[in-house]
Amino acid sequence: MQAHDNRQRLLQVALTLFASRGYDAAGVQEIAADAGVTKPTLYHYFGSKAGLLDTLLREGTRDYLHALDEAARFAGDLTLCLSRVVSVTLEFAQRRPDLYRFLLMLLFLPLDHEARRVVSPVFDRQLRTLETMFVEAARKHGNMAGRHQRYAVTFHGHLNSCAVLVMNGVLVNDDRLRHDVVQQFSYGIYS
Repeated sequence: MQAHDNRQRLLQVALTLFASRGYDAAGVQEIAADAGVTKPTLYHYFGSKAGLLDTLLREGTRDYLHALDEAARFAGDLTLCLSRVVSVTLEFAQRRPDLYRFLLMLLFLPLDHEARRVVSPVFDRQLRTLETMFVEAARKHGNMAGRHQRYAVTFHGHLNSCAVLVMNGVLVNDDRLRHDVVQQFSYGIYS
């Protein structure tokens, strides 16, 4: 059981340090020391700092990305679909605020940065899921055809802004907020 505890402690300490100071500012020695293990222990589990980040992101976002895929599955009602996406995203941000904030930090790194390259599969999957939703919706709403990439990017940005405001206590994650988010976004795509 000790080995599993060490691994989990390393992941939690890394997330705490990465989210509070950024990926570059948190060193392997500091992460290991704060977790109460040696650097070789960290390397044993993750291979490198980038490997630690990759594991942290894959395991930390797995359930959210699965829920996002399910929420974004278009079944004829785009408003309902968008509302489900808003719900799972805001719930994830509230449940895992350190991870969500850290993801947002990584979003703004240059594309060639080590951490940005590691997180790219997460961002790519989010956008691909949203793009697919909008492609499917365009079959019903012809005026949306060919705009799926722009819609996915702008809706993703809209979601991130709302999530930050919810995490900071400026907005309350309730039915009214989810309704407003969907309506504000939908007004532009249906016109």
